[in-house]
Amino acid sequence: MQKIKEVIVVEGKDDTKRIQMAVAADTFETNGSALDEAGLAQLKQLQKTRGLIVFTDPDFNGERLRKMISQAIPGVKHAFIRRDQGVPSQAHGSLGVEHASPAAIQAALAQVYTEVPSAPAEFSVADLQSNDLMGGKTARQRRERLGQLLGIGYGNAKQFLVRLNLFQIKRDHFVAALKQINQEGQRDE
Repeated sequence: MQKIKEVIVVEGKDDTKRIQMAVAADTFETNGSALDEAGLAQLKQLQKTRGLIVFTDPDFNGERLRKMISQAIPGVKHAFIRRDQGVPSQAHGSLGVEHASPAAIQAALAQVYTEVPSAPAEFSVADLQSNDLMGGKTARQRRERLGQLLGIGYGNAKQFLVRLNLFQIKRDHFVAALKQINQEGQRDE
């Protein structure tokens, strides 16, 4: 079983159980989207000593928590699962890491991104517009698929542009992923 050096930040104990089925890792549970100053202080210390990987649910609260941690602790790493990988098997339950397969978790942790806030912007609004990633009928689906292929998760157009630049996605990876999407047939006519 692969050993992860960094501490993985998750939302709850069910996430921890699922992560530990996939990899050997220590986790820090935020107990949902509630993270107080004491919790942030602990995370700052862990970032200094071990490093952090933020691995929150692919939903509103998970994104809110991810942003809160990113703003408070520069240089954290991020792992993402797709929304469809976090769907519960029963009718009840919420979207989350606790429903992802071990293979999905391993794949997400193999494709971790580190934020680099001071990096120059590689992508602009024009890149999104010219590639049907904003404003069109299929823009949302194209961004979602591109986020899957690049491993940066889903975001609205503004958030997606921020992620492309923040995670320093290389233009050749962006172009290759778009080529794949276009071959799959997701383009506005």
